[in-house]
Amino acid sequence: MFKVFKLAARPAKAFAWTLFSMKILVADKISPKGVAYLRQQPGFDVVEAYGSSPAKILELVKDVHAIAVRSETKITREVFAAAPLLKVVGRAGVGVDNVDVDAATEHGVVVMNTPAGNTVATAELTFTHILCGARPVPQAAASMKAGQWDRKSFSGIELFKKNLGIVGLGRIGGEVAKRAQAFGMRVLAYDPYLSPSRAKAMQVEAVALDELLAQSDYITVHMPLTDDTRYMIDEAAFEKCKKGLRIFNCARGGIIKEAALLAALKSGKVAAAGLDVYEDEPLAKESEFRALPNVVLTPHLGASTAEAQDAVGVEVAEQIADALAGGVIRNAVNMPSIDANTLKILGPYLDLGAKLGTLVQQIAPQQVAALRITYWGRIVDLDAESVTRSIQRGFLRRISGDEVNFVNAPVALQRLGIHAEVVKSAGDNEYAELIAVEAVTPDGKTFSAQGTLNGKTSQPRIVGINGRDVEVAAEGKLLVLENMDQPGMVGAVGTILGKDKVNIADMSLSRLTPGGTAYMIVRVDTEPSENARQEIKNHPAIKLAKFVQL
Repeated sequence: MFKVFKLAARPAKAFAWTLFSMKILVADKISPKGVAYLRQQPGFDVVEAYGSSPAKILELVKDVHAIAVRSETKITREVFAAAPLLKVVGRAGVGVDNVDVDAATEHGVVVMNTPAGNTVATAELTFTHILCGARPVPQAAASMKAGQWDRKSFSGIELFKKNLGIVGLGRIGGEVAKRAQAFGMRVLAYDPYLSPSRAKAMQVEAVALDELLAQSDYITVHMPLTDDTRYMIDEAAFEKCKKGLRIFNCARGGIIKEAALLAALKSGKVAAAGLDVYEDEPLAKESEFRALPNVVLTPHLGASTAEAQDAVGVEVAEQIADALAGGVIRNAVNMPSIDANTLKILGPYLDLGAKLGTLVQQIAPQQVAALRITYWGRIVDLDAESVTRSIQRGFLRRISGDEVNFVNAPVALQRLGIHAEVVKSAGDNEYAELIAVEAVTPDGKTFSAQGTLNGKTSQPRIVGINGRDVEVAAEGKLLVLENMDQPGMVGAVGTILGKDKVNIADMSLSRLTPGGTAYMIVRVDTEPSENARQEIKNHPAIKLAKFVQL
């Protein structure tokens, strides 16, 4: 089977050598359990270099295959340029602001993070803020330590039967919802990607953002910071909220507009707030938030639990080890992420896609303007993006060699000026599942191949070439011939191959009309000699002859 997740295609001997001679740079301090895991893997040379200067990092990366970081060390374009063997950068945490992801992609380097490791820790911190927003425990504790006994100043409200609005119902938002339900809260959720069935399964009410703002007694945000989510909660949003709202942000600074929140706190529109993240970090000493008695501030503590630190450290170590060993790439930010269970399902499609891409590249001219990929059947509902990358990598394999991989294939196509197009078709087709790959030349000519999976073992089959119906296994060595439809053609080709001591393993014949042109796809056990290929090409009835290696 085609190993789509091996980070670079190398000769077998070279890969075997690197497998037992791989250097991993741990540039920032991660969990000792994660470092220990890496050291336990055979053939890994682990170098710990905490607090290294940028110049020192450039020196250290010259012979490293992987780098593990947190947020301190910057992995810049210069670092990637100085690290010719680098295949993986693992970030122990969620954000990858300190990694130049574009440069990584251009150099074919996988950038992975650990989004699941801090899920529970961040959800629990969020709920801690919610509880402190309802009952001013930190303020009461400070009062007690100052020698006071002031019960009247620290009255609160209950969570029971209150409405909690969750903006963004991903992993962390979902965990917050579970905890809120345990407290007897009604949970409203706004997430543009949340399906009704998913909302029902989580026992939350999916609503529009304006409805969430209007009905919520408490609001917590759990969106990533993007151009679309920046200042999602601004002055206009606060105008739509209930008076006495309590609002919390343990996600990303900038989702809530801080100037708008300050104004709402001062006016009484917002009764309490809890913040763990800020537009600019660290929070300025002169920030007005520090002086407000109804705001609880924490210094970006979302993942700061012993369990979370161990989890992300071990997780990034496992991901790096899996990637370097040619295993599954998980949680990559610059390529589709596939877990082991999904890979079991997608594996045959990835294999078929890679072979279709390779086939089309070999039957098409060198100048290609566009690569069009069309899916029918089950693959439409699966992770077609992963299959698309496999097709692109297959198409580029013989063009770019070791330089192309599963990560940088789209960039490599762009560099060649090849436009990539993907279509998911719901139209009728005689096959339950079908992938079509077309290479379009600058003058509009199309060269194509179609494939499907066959039988219980999902064997890849080629079922169409250049618009002709064929039927041949998608493996090994193929002769693709277009010839005049006349008697004796099968015998003529068989005779030439026989003289060359080339055995025919399989053959498929296709014609549109008798006496016109026909296609002959011949799968052979060994590669025909140059003399045999030339003799086939020179046959007066043969219009096209291509030797293809899958």
